[in-house]
Amino acid sequence: MQTATGVAIGAHSLAVGWQGASLIDDINFTVPAGTSLALIGESGCGKSTLLKTLAGILPAVAGSVTLESGGRRTPRTAMVWQDLALFPWMTVRDNLALPLKLAGLDRREERVGSMLAELELEGLETRFPQELSGGQQQRLALGRALIAEPDVLFMDEPFSAIDAVLREHLQTFLKRLWRRHGCTMVFVTHDIAEAAYLGENILMLGARPSRVAGCAANPVFCADPDVDVRRSDDFYALQRRLHEAFVRVRMGESLPLPRGEW
Repeated sequence: MQTATGVAIGAHSLAVGWQGASLIDDINFTVPAGTSLALIGESGCGKSTLLKTLAGILPAVAGSVTLESGGRRTPRTAMVWQDLALFPWMTVRDNLALPLKLAGLDRREERVGSMLAELELEGLETRFPQELSGGQQQRLALGRALIAEPDVLFMDEPFSAIDAVLREHLQTFLKRLWRRHGCTMVFVTHDIAEAAYLGENILMLGARPSRVAGCAANPVFCADPDVDVRRSDDFYALQRRLHEAFVRVRMGESLPLPRGEW
């Protein structure tokens, strides 16, 4: 399967409002092509709203979002929702094939077969989503998002409803898929450990109206899915720093990041 190359994403003086209320204001950051960005912040700060605006689902009231593809073509995007949004009346195969049909892409049977193998779902293609385990449903949702070779993958807390052990396994599975496909990834999570494991860069939002409290490189990020940093002292230290940052932001303090990293 041909892999995407990712695109750079930019938010420029971005503001989002609803019914006259400002929810997000003066958001500025860039995501280099092929990298990942974790969006974190306390509940209600607008993480999912920002994600939907970056994905073009919600309009901005000010500023802009840019997807820079180097002029090759119009960038393709895909979304994985918190509830996965699998179509229960469609089989595994049909769920996977739908994005290919909508995008008008050829070699559908070949692409679906390759993705079934990647997802370790071979032999389950005629089952319906409700006949799969929770982990299999999660993998199917990831595969459906990636099968049309998007340049950007957006995810809104896709692993929030599963237990901690399975979540760690799926995080590694996602990292392997993401590196193989080469797209840019932006995801919302309430889990600091998940942000530290999957986010090459981490952006923290403050309280409403939300602004960027801090956005910097993740010093413990490792792109290799076969190297698990989640039991290292440096990983635990980063989790403590992010937790302390949450407390400071809640108290209205600034987050100096002099080295450009958390």
